[in-house]
Amino acid sequence: MPNQNPEQIARDNIDKQLNACGWIIQGMNRINLNAGVGVAVKEYQTDVGPADYVLFVEGKPCGIVEAKREEEAHRINIHEGQSEEYAKAKLKHLNNDPLPFVYISTGELTKFTDFTDPKPRGRVVFSFHRPETLRDWLKRGKSLRTRLHDLPKLPIQGLRECQIVAINNLENSFKENRPRALIQMATGSGKTFTAITAVYRLLKFAKAKRILFLVDTKNLGEQAEQEFMSFVPNDDNRKFTELYGVQRLKSNYIATDSQVCISTIQRLYSILKGSDLDETAEEVNPNEWNYQPKEIPPIEYDPKMPIEFFDFIVIDECHRSIYNLWKQVLEYYDAFEIGLTATPDKRTIGYFDQNLVSEYSHEMAVADGVNVGFDVFIIDTKVTKQGGTLWKGEYIEHRERLSRKKRMELQDEDENYSKQQLDKDVVNPNQIRTIIRTFKEQLPNIFKERFDEHGNFEVPKTLIFAKTDSHANDIIDIVREEFAEENKFCKKITYKTDEDPKSVLSQFRNDYHPRIAVTVDMVATGTDIRPLECLLFMRDVKSKNYFEQMKGRGTRTISLDDLKKVTPTAQITKDHFVIIDAIGVTESLKTDSRPLEKKPGVPLKDLLQAVAVGARDEELFTSLANRLTRLDKQITEKEKKQFAEKADGKSVSQVVKELLNAFNPDTLEEIETKVRNDNAGASPSDIADAIKSKTEKLQNEAAKVFTGELNEYIENVRKAHEQRIDLMNPDEVINVGWGKDNKEKANELVKDFTEWMQQHKDELLALQIFYNQPFRRRENTFAMIDAVYQKLIAEKPNLSPLNVWRAYQTIEQTNGSPKTNLIALVSLIRKVTGLDATLTSYDKTVDKNFQEWVFKKQAGATKFNDEQMQWLRMIKDYVMNSFHIDKDDFDLNPFNAQGGLGKMWQLFGEETDGIINELNDILAA
Repeated sequence: MPNQNPEQIARDNIDKQLNACGWIIQGMNRINLNAGVGVAVKEYQTDVGPADYVLFVEGKPCGIVEAKREEEAHRINIHEGQSEEYAKAKLKHLNNDPLPFVYISTGELTKFTDFTDPKPRGRVVFSFHRPETLRDWLKRGKSLRTRLHDLPKLPIQGLRECQIVAINNLENSFKENRPRALIQMATGSGKTFTAITAVYRLLKFAKAKRILFLVDTKNLGEQAEQEFMSFVPNDDNRKFTELYGVQRLKSNYIATDSQVCISTIQRLYSILKGSDLDETAEEVNPNEWNYQPKEIPPIEYDPKMPIEFFDFIVIDECHRSIYNLWKQVLEYYDAFEIGLTATPDKRTIGYFDQNLVSEYSHEMAVADGVNVGFDVFIIDTKVTKQGGTLWKGEYIEHRERLSRKKRMELQDEDENYSKQQLDKDVVNPNQIRTIIRTFKEQLPNIFKERFDEHGNFEVPKTLIFAKTDSHANDIIDIVREEFAEENKFCKKITYKTDEDPKSVLSQFRNDYHPRIAVTVDMVATGTDIRPLECLLFMRDVKSKNYFEQMKGRGTRTISLDDLKKVTPTAQITKDHFVIIDAIGVTESLKTDSRPLEKKPGVPLKDLLQAVAVGARDEELFTSLANRLTRLDKQITEKEKKQFAEKADGKSVSQVVKELLNAFNPDTLEEIETKVRNDNAGASPSDIADAIKSKTEKLQNEAAKVFTGELNEYIENVRKAHEQRIDLMNPDEVINVGWGKDNKEKANELVKDFTEWMQQHKDELLALQIFYNQPFRRRENTFAMIDAVYQKLIAEKPNLSPLNVWRAYQTIEQTNGSPKTNLIALVSLIRKVTGLDATLTSYDKTVDKNFQEWVFKKQAGATKFNDEQMQWLRMIKDYVMNSFHIDKDDFDLNPFNAQGGLGKMWQLFGEETDGIINELNDILAA
């Protein structure tokens, strides 16, 4: 119908949307309320005038739709009063109660208010709710927002303080009807566990119908699924999956009887766009893509997944999943949104309406002993910092990236390569080798106590971040060579590996081998590897958030027993990890978000990913067509044949032609002409829908060939062209040692420790003796020292004595290396009370004092025989670890096995008591 006025256009759009949502639209003169579950009657008379639409469910009125022209969208709040009047009005012929469900819509913008809510507040919705949904809401009586007030008090058994705060604040946010809430919890502090606890309570007590757990990589989805499967609530001894259905989406099929649905945002987008998605498109997080469409292709209403399909959406790693192409996926659903992240940026906090219900930073987690902190160790080499030169007249090795096939070619001119070209265009094995060799040489200095009984050093579990898959392969070969180890010592964990990456990840986490794993980005985020103690960065990262996530792999705590299962030489529980920075990652400029690049700079990989997840815009198709045209000129006949085998028999040029044809103006005009001819007399909106359907079919047909298999082939065949191998330029280390920030952190830690000791010097007996009556040091017992340690760890977990010892090592000379926290504690107390000028491990002090005492005795009248000396050494060793010895201690190991106190009397006679007292005195001096 041409020349429609704005009101008619708005009503046409509303009709279309109501129909899509399952409503039957009728006029007053042709009412049949039995025509279906939901009937929308136009221009229904009320005692305050005609309502634009009255919604009937199973023959009973339940809501109204107030239609407004599009230009009125900015005044929609003003019209709320009018629509509420209609809802409260009496309908002609009926003695109805006020209608609970009220919509105001322009056909483009729709606002909905449920007047059964405790404090009814309008909210923008993508479309209308289905009649079956309104029927279910009416039958239930209490709305979801009302039921949220029924949540009982949270049982806190088994929950950390930060988790209790997060859940309580989140539930208060729901009760205040805040649509979005952000939970910031440090990596390792139990974000997912917190979310599942909240999800369980929403399902059990608020009777939520269905909850979406949204991730952005397949790996995170699999981990979330495992956590749901192992979760046991503290008010029921059954597992979560025995109580509720949990489905991880692997296709477009969604089971309607599942209460929890786990999905990547890529898959949901493709479902709403009506396209299939290959699982390979879910392997990389989309935040790392450079591709951004010029215009966001709009999502349309999907009757199979109405807007009310989910009541709540939990968005994992939400700092990267809520923007650009993906934001509209979240805005489609009429659901509460809960963001989970360890590293929110300003945009994240803004998106969640500044409703930060939990703020638990890495620093707070370290202070609480939930996470461990880190130290930075720098390895700078000349080539890493400056690049190198390929010299004219030298034969340079060329290597195909894909096949690794080599050939030699004469360099015809001097060519400088930058550090940015390293491991991409040019590979310098000497640079990789110099870093790995230096890393190997420095490890015993960084982890001093990791020697076995034979004096062999045990490499701590180490993760190396590489730039590319090819770079990872080079690193692995050189690691195995430099450490003189077998294949299983060092393995690759990426999606492009012959061995199942999940299997290698499990080995790395639970088995002795591999000691070193190399990855590009698969374990950069969200992967729990508790025994990991060392991260070696051989790639730079520009995103601040991504770097924080990568660092997060090392922050996880682990008990000493569990650590010893994979690292037997570990003598204390993990209380820190070490970042080895071999690329300048800790010093390079970081940004809050990735800068948008112009289309020519978008990697081919990202264009392929975008098409695979269902993005359909002209610039994307033409960019991809241009790249493939260029590729077609470079690849061999054999490679063209392989392309066709993976592209449904189509050649590169055919695929290019289809991509360009999908937006060819002549083709689109032909479609429009044919549709108009075939549908003569149909309404403009029906014709527009038919045209759109035909053009989308054309676009989807062009995109259909880009499966994961073809995309991977295109990406690899493009890379198959060669890298140069620079064997001419040896590398050299120009700087090695602890990072500059470490000294500042160390000084702060020592200061905090000294202040804590001062604060408690009159409260704890051991400290009273050291500070106020140092002549009584010999009276300090193991229990007294342990009391200091337990209180210190309870109040300040980050001040663990071995941690403070390492801080001292950073800022001044120390003597020895304590093997336990208690030995370190006594050593530190002696230092801060001024007893020792140089921080000296207590075992060294005891050894020195013992030698001096024995020498003095032997020089006088007393001469000890060999058996007596053996007993004196046993006493010395006992005092070294227990700080004091009494007669009762001779009933314990190692004395009882040698005859106990009786043997001592036999050896030393009446001097026994004097020797015990003297040793307690002298050894603690």
